[in-house]
Formats: sequence, C-alpha cells, structure tokens
Amino acid sequence: MMNKSIGVIGGGLGGLTAALRLAKNGFKVSLFEKNQSLGGKMNQVIHGGYRFDTGPSLLTMPFVIDELYYYLGLDRKQYLDFEPIDPICQYFWDDGTKLSAYTEMEKMREAMTNISIEDAKNLKDFLLYSRRIWELTADTFLYTAVHETGKILNKKTLKKLLKIKEIDPFRTVHQGIGQYFKHPKIVQIFDRYATYNGSDPFKAPATLNIIPYVEYVLGSFYIKGGMYQLIENMKKLCQKLNVNIHTENHVDKILHKSGRVYGLQIDGEKIDFDYVVCNNDVVTSYNDLIEGYNHSRRKLNRLEPSLSGAIYLWGIKGQYQNLAHHNIFFSNDYKEEFQKLFNSKKTPDDPTIYVAITSKSDSNHAPVNSENWFVLCNMPYLHKNWNWQESGVFLRKAVLNKLKKSGFDIESQIEYENILSPEDIYQLYNSNKGSIYGLSSNSRLSAFRRPANRNRDIKGLYFAGGSTHPGGGIPLVMLSGKLTADLILENEGLGNKF
Repeated sequence: MMNKSIGVIGGGLGGLTAALRLAKNGFKVSLFEKNQSLGGKMNQVIHGGYRFDTGPSLLTMPFVIDELYYYLGLDRKQYLDFEPIDPICQYFWDDGTKLSAYTEMEKMREAMTNISIEDAKNLKDFLLYSRRIWELTADTFLYTAVHETGKILNKKTLKKLLKIKEIDPFRTVHQGIGQYFKHPKIVQIFDRYATYNGSDPFKAPATLNIIPYVEYVLGSFYIKGGMYQLIENMKKLCQKLNVNIHTENHVDKILHKSGRVYGLQIDGEKIDFDYVVCNNDVVTSYNDLIEGYNHSRRKLNRLEPSLSGAIYLWGIKGQYQNLAHHNIFFSNDYKEEFQKLFNSKKTPDDPTIYVAITSKSDSNHAPVNSENWFVLCNMPYLHKNWNWQESGVFLRKAVLNKLKKSGFDIESQIEYENILSPEDIYQLYNSNKGSIYGLSSNSRLSAFRRPANRNRDIKGLYFAGGSTHPGGGIPLVMLSGKLTADLILENEGLGNKF
C-alpha cells in the first residue's frame, strides 16, 4: 500500500483532479484551500432565490470528465447530467443584426447566410481546417506533458511535429480566419474564440482556431443544475477516497531544501510531504510561496498575463424570450477593443459583453418571472496605471447602455447585484495580476512557454491548473491535473495502474 504523502495547494479543478487520481493510487493526499469553498474560479453565488455560476459557463470535451470517472471505476452519467446547448450562443450587434450559432452544420450555414452567403459556403472548409489542427495537436499538446523530452522524442510525435505548418502557428487567429471568411461580423464571431484562453485574436497564433472544431463539432454542453455541480461531486469523490480537505487554510510557503520539496507551511505550521501539487498560479507561487530561484521568478514575471474580467451577477426581475442561455453583444471595433485591452491596458470604450443565463436551462436558478444574468466583460490585467474604481463606474454605464441599444433596458429591473472586479479575482484566487486564464497565448511559441507540470527548480514540486500546461478552461485544467498525477506515478515507478 502506498504510504507517500501529497500536499495539494488549492481546490480548483486541477488540484481536485490530481488529488482524486493520486488518492485512487493509494497516496495520502491532503488538500488546502484558502477560501471557504472549493472550485477556485469555478464557483457559485446564491442569494435570495438567485443562483449563479461565477466561472466557466460552457463545457466542451466532456469525454475528459468521463475518462476521470472511468479511471475512478465510476460511470459519470450516474453522477452528472450533461445537456447539449443549442443554439450554442446568440450574437448581437448595435445595428440590430442578430445571429444564432448552432452545432448542426446546416442550421449554422443557414444562419450565416443571412449575413454573408459567401461566408456561409465556406463554413465546411473552415471546420475541416479546424479539425486538421485538432488531429495534429490534441495528442501532442493536450494529452502529453510537452516539456518532458522523453514524451516528445518518439516516432509518432515527431511525425506530427514535422507537419507543424499545418497547425498554422505562423499566422494569427485573425489571419487564419480571414482565409475563409470575409464579412466583418462573421470574422468577429470566430475571432472571439481566442478569448477562451484570454488572448488577442490579432496576436495569438492561428493554432487556436482548433477551438471552433471543439465547440461546434465535438459539442457544447451545460451541466444540469449548474456548472458547480462538477465541483460538488468531485468533493464527494475526494471524501470517499479519504482525501483530507482543509478549507480556509492559507499556505504560507512551499518548503524546500537542496533542490527538493519537503512540505508546506500552512498558517504558520510546518507539515511534511513527499510531493507537493500546486494548483495556485505559477507566477504568484514564485512571487509569494517559493523562496530563492530569483532567475525563474524574473523570467515568469516577464511573461504576459491573460485578460482579466469584470463580472456582474445580476438578479433581473422579468424574463427575456429573445435571449438564449449564452449571448454575446459585440463591440463595433474588435481590433480597437483588443488594442485597448493589451496595448493601452485600459477599459475599452465599447466593450463586448457576454451574458449567460442558466435559468434558461434550470428555472429554479431564479425566482418566478425572473432571470439570473452572469455578465462578463474582458478587462486588462492589473497594473499600476489602471484604476478599477474609476473604470468600474464607466464600465457599468457602458454595459447597460449597450444592452439598451439592443432592446434590453434592464437597469430598473436589477434587484440583486454582485460585482467581481479584476482586483477581486486577484484577491480571491491568487491569480497573476488578476488574470482569469493564467498566461496569454499572444506569441507563436506560447504552447512551449507555458510553465511545465513538473517543476525544474525543485524536485517533488508539480503544478496543475490554468496557468500551466496545457492551459485554461475546464477540460484543459483537468488534463493538467491528469498529467501531473501521471508524472508523479511515473516517478514512483507505478505507471498507470487503472
């Protein structure tokens, strides 16, 4: 029976996934979360009959979750119900144009025809291009610890790397899309997928054009009861596997000596561990938890953080039949919006607004004749020349005015409001400069610059979560937890027992 001990810092999806897999293999796992509830950014708020998810609102690649349950000897369908979302999203523009996006190819093509007949004709070719990127990258960049030389230097992986041009890393997302679509509104729909990992479509590599294939072809889902159901269920599974979960426990330091981790200091108390899995942001971990290694700290702090965000949780008195579960209200100048976000690092004058309403799928998430609106606007990451207190006042007015232009005059109907600012995101989740998705992918080598799951400075220290490989979003964060657990098992000579 395994008697090695693991200390897990943070109870987000990455930490929970690693904890479950390692506990299943007999490790003694203790998980420490500084907040009252587990989940990290994937959390919930409940108030006066309103219930909100505070983080991810869409599930893709559901088979990643299915595989975890299978690994644990369980059938996910007995625990969680995944409901297809169709339409995936409704898009709105200030001039009154509207488009509903569907997973069914013919319905999506028909919807696009109302904006551009030529672009609609090219949808199939675009998705074939997106699929090709998936086929060439998924095994290598999502399911493999790419920083481990032994996992890259094999015939299968090298064969795919020789086709690197086909994954389109030398053009931007925007340029790649421009090969297939010409109408600005259609281009804008597909440009927005770069924001799924907090990046700029005018800078990020076109390899990210893999995302439309994942969403349109592999499917888009909602977890019945709310996205937080996944966290609550993973917590129960952890308890069944005897993972010791400690909430409201703040990790002060990662303890190491002579290049080897030996434990954690938690609220002043030192606890020994054989391994540490850090689900905290890699950059803030080096800044706050790891003493020494100044070169690594400086190197990490030079990397560009992803977008942050401003989140409004609004309890709305009234119901809007013209809105779907997911809705986007686009800015009139997308390039200018990203120039403001990443170059000027200021609040956009005309922000794109994302509105998710889970009461469309779960009516008990809001009182009768009411709706629960999760409203997200992309924001620059925190820096000394940007003041949220001033920006917040402007942004709220801009959001309400933009919604009003599209026929949704809701200000007088807001009976509950909770605001999560970039500063709140930083304080709640220890995220680097308030970033939501860890590091941006605004460079051609972003996949290789993302921090590794196995730490090179300190033996026995591993990282899982959106700030490490393979990236942000529910499936990728869970894959980071899987990769981390697998590396620890390999280090112990166990391989994959299940």
